[in-house]
Amino acid sequence: MPSFTSKDGTTIAYDVRGSGPAVILIDGAWCGRNMGPMPRLAPLLAPHFTVYNYDRRSRGDSSISTDYSPDREYEDLAGLIDIAGGSAHLYGTSSGAAIALFAAARRLPVNRLAIFEPPFTDVPGGKPMPQGYQAEVERLVAEDNRPALARYFMVRMIGMPSFMMPLMRLNPHWKAMLHNAPSLPHDTAVMEGYGFPTEAARSIRVPTIVMSGDKTFKQLKETVRLARETIPGARFASLPGQSHDAAAGLVAPILIDFFTGADAARIAA
Repeated sequence: MPSFTSKDGTTIAYDVRGSGPAVILIDGAWCGRNMGPMPRLAPLLAPHFTVYNYDRRSRGDSSISTDYSPDREYEDLAGLIDIAGGSAHLYGTSSGAAIALFAAARRLPVNRLAIFEPPFTDVPGGKPMPQGYQAEVERLVAEDNRPALARYFMVRMIGMPSFMMPLMRLNPHWKAMLHNAPSLPHDTAVMEGYGFPTEAARSIRVPTIVMSGDKTFKQLKETVRLARETIPGARFASLPGQSHDAAAGLVAPILIDFFTGADAARIAA
């Protein structure tokens, strides 16, 4: 398992496979390089790209960090981009999509940007976060009350009906999710209030594709629309029958097409 030391001394673990142009995968909340959508996606991209799949800080095999400044996430990503050769394509899902968006806006060396449903839900028709959510998730992490943290996030922040929580505990990934629970304050911090970042989106100057499932949550549809219309020149892909956890087999062909420039070549033709 390769790893590197980020600017603040945090160890970041990652996997690398394949060959070709570098693609970095950026997970959302609770997930990691061994759990969630990216372990299924990486092998589908590897015949075309050198694919980097990393454990964001405080999850998986990366070390715990209690510095919740969003800057630390971009330092981690910058370190991995350096390892990847100095520039990379980015694909981020959920809060990982927010990191990818802000990374491009911060002028990290991003070649092409692909984002899937960044959860900026404090928008018209969306769901504002509860007051004091950042302090609460940090408190629950400090107390190491991981089940309570999962409940607070799922029910109070996301809006899952409380009666579904017992079913969550039957999920085969429940233990892995709880292992990654200390990373949640990083996810909530990088969302920067959950309002859509219009200025950052308008400043993006790299080719971008915004992706969404056509069956996704209502509260994400407005965010996807804003991203499509605000990021200059952004393309859009709707995945049929998919929600917030889209099938890797549907995501991969879109990314291959976009990152290789095949979609632009067809448009030019």
